[in-house]
Amino acid sequence: MGSTLAHILEDSGHSVAIIDRDPQAFRRLRAGFRGRRVTGVGFDKDVLEEAGIESAGAYVAVSSGDNSNIISARVARETFGVDNVVARIYDSRRAEVYQRLGIPTVATVRWTADQVLRRVLPEGAEPLWRDPTGSVVLAEVAYHARWIGTRIKDLEEAAGTRTAFVNRLGETLLPKSDSVVQEGDVLYVMAVESDMDRINKVLSGAPEEDH
Repeated sequence: MGSTLAHILEDSGHSVAIIDRDPQAFRRLRAGFRGRRVTGVGFDKDVLEEAGIESAGAYVAVSSGDNSNIISARVARETFGVDNVVARIYDSRRAEVYQRLGIPTVATVRWTADQVLRRVLPEGAEPLWRDPTGSVVLAEVAYHARWIGTRIKDLEEAAGTRTAFVNRLGETLLPKSDSVVQEGDVLYVMAVESDMDRINKVLSGAPEEDH
């Protein structure tokens, strides 16, 4: 993940430094990588300074150890004052705790499981994203054909949810007050996870005026 992020960020015009305790890990970087390669652990102050932490706009901790990632993220945030800090965490329970402490986290196992389930379960059965506490989700929802032609605003009111965006013919659109559901639209909603069964039930049936 570290090398992939480094390449994406560099391609976007950012300067990047990679820290790894194993010098062989730098072989994952492409030959043309222009960033710094620093050997050491990500929570060592001297190593961080060598990597340029004092002028960093962001710090990402994506080693294979939860504890190392959290310590690294806290040192970057609390010692060097880096505002944009993210830590990868395998234990989703820890991720929730650190999120509440102000350390943004990505719970790898939970996210990966969600991605797998979205591909093996029926459409809309598993969310695309959930916040670290697990209470709020972004989910694709299926809807009855009778909703086509209905204003998205009215659909939201009936289902008691908020439409995050719509995918229409491969393009992502933010719904406006007068937007209407068109045939082929894929709807994505933001909702409290405990409400999803009710939302799916409402949208799987025809609008009330059709009954």
